[in-house]
Amino acid sequence: MLNILFALGPIFLLILIGYGIKKKQWVSDDFWSPAELMTYYVFFPSLLLYTTSRTDMGDLQVMPMAYALVAATILVAAVMVKVRPWLKIDGADFTSFFQGGIRPNSYVGIAAAVALWGDPGLTLVAIAIAFIVPLVNFLSVVVMETYGAKEFRRSGGPRLVSLGKSILSNPLILACVLGVLINASGAGLPPVLEPLIQILGRAALPIGLLCVGAGLDFEAMRDTGKTVVLSSLLKLLCLPLVCLLCCQALGVEGITRDLCILYSGLPVSASSYVLARKMGGNAPVMAGIITLTTLGAMVSLPLLLQIIDLL
Repeated sequence: MLNILFALGPIFLLILIGYGIKKKQWVSDDFWSPAELMTYYVFFPSLLLYTTSRTDMGDLQVMPMAYALVAATILVAAVMVKVRPWLKIDGADFTSFFQGGIRPNSYVGIAAAVALWGDPGLTLVAIAIAFIVPLVNFLSVVVMETYGAKEFRRSGGPRLVSLGKSILSNPLILACVLGVLINASGAGLPPVLEPLIQILGRAALPIGLLCVGAGLDFEAMRDTGKTVVLSSLLKLLCLPLVCLLCCQALGVEGITRDLCILYSGLPVSASSYVLARKMGGNAPVMAGIITLTTLGAMVSLPLLLQIIDLL
């Protein structure tokens, strides 16, 4: 347990430091948006490309892990849609509830995987990103189009076409795919380019985690009700437990199983707030879910990893 806490502790401390910097206004508010863009388009893709192009994947259960993650996500998504009538919340609230139950914060996942398992963990989380990010984006857009505020809706075709283009151009996914292709070819990165990408990748974790902290909204968490709590419980506890069952059914074991549980139990991505605001969801509820899951993951992730370590 102590090893897990020591590994994950610096990650969550960096998030809290980011919140403190934003709260104290030690840097201008104009700093955070460019920092997030640089992290999303340059630093994290560099980290993923560098690692996936070099790590030996021979002993990693890549496809069974992907199947377990996808199956768990679809199962939990289906349950959320099924229980909607009993929740007694309006459509906009439900879209935020839905996003909160399935969308992972890959920045936190990358940092945690590196801290716990090094390069093999980073390679596995890159594979998880490549499979889960397109899936949760697709499911979230479909739910937003179905239940979001009417004035934000439009026909599904153009929105889904736009979604497909955004997924295909997602820098994290492109970096994962390119890294795997380079790895499979055995060619490796060019001599000058490899150390450059490595240096850029080193900036990903500190800047990315500080930006996560800067996005926390405690007022939104306090002002919203049961929707925030229920969605957070689904994301931090139910989804990883369902994923564990899927791993057992598919024979996923060891570090690959542990990575599945970690990725399933991540806090919710800040991109959920942007989607909620643009497509008729309840943005304040979404902000509350993001904040509560980020804080809750500080407790739930070490406990989940400790529990599966005893299995």
